[in-house]
Amino acid sequence: MKTNLLLIAVLFCSFTVFAQKEPEKMTPGMTEIWDPEVKVIQPGENIGDAPSDAIVLFDGTNIDNEWTNSEGGKPGWIVADGCVTVVKGTGVIKTKRAFENFQLHIEWRTPSEVVGKSQGRGNSGVFLQEIYEVQVLDNYNNRTYRNGQAGSIYKQYAPLVNACKKPGEWQSYDIIYTAPVFANDGTYAYPPRVTVLHNGVLVQNNVSLRGPTEYIGIPEYSVKPHGAGSIVLQDHGNPVSYKNIWVREL
Repeated sequence: MKTNLLLIAVLFCSFTVFAQKEPEKMTPGMTEIWDPEVKVIQPGENIGDAPSDAIVLFDGTNIDNEWTNSEGGKPGWIVADGCVTVVKGTGVIKTKRAFENFQLHIEWRTPSEVVGKSQGRGNSGVFLQEIYEVQVLDNYNNRTYRNGQAGSIYKQYAPLVNACKKPGEWQSYDIIYTAPVFANDGTYAYPPRVTVLHNGVLVQNNVSLRGPTEYIGIPEYSVKPHGAGSIVLQDHGNPVSYKNIWVREL
């Protein structure tokens, strides 16, 4: 009995001393992480230039290096004066490579001669993983439905502002895309997310997509599990031009 009491007393004293001990004083070095060192890359010399770790998808010369038509053949669009231009009726062009999470820079120009109105004026699109569209459209003094204008995630999210330049002037999109993760039942566990800067102006702020782009219907009804996919440029019948296309895998 005396032994048990003695043991209890020793444990109590030890606990009391431990409880009263001051915590170790923090120093700056305790929260400094040195390794692994952050990867060094060389940024572009000018705004919009490809950094050293980018994949250049089109530099103004040979479109065949990185792009095909929808069936894997030679693209039917015209390459001239450092850009590639939609030829009506030839169909989309798509990257030979497939991507998931990425940063995409692409510059585009609608025709200087204004023809048509609303969706019939300078219409094209940039499709992410082949099924999620960032709309390209001439919306300079050209009204259309808000979730279908330039900078929109087509039929899902209107742009925060209309940042369009005049017809015939070069414009840019910088797109940050996070691919979806699928649950066992085929629905999104984590939906795809998109951020878009149009001419340097934020127009989509990390929005979560409801589903694939649909012209008619509800996006949620079309969700199907998929993996990496091409970047696709749309032939909508208007001679829209593209140049300086590069991507960084994230």
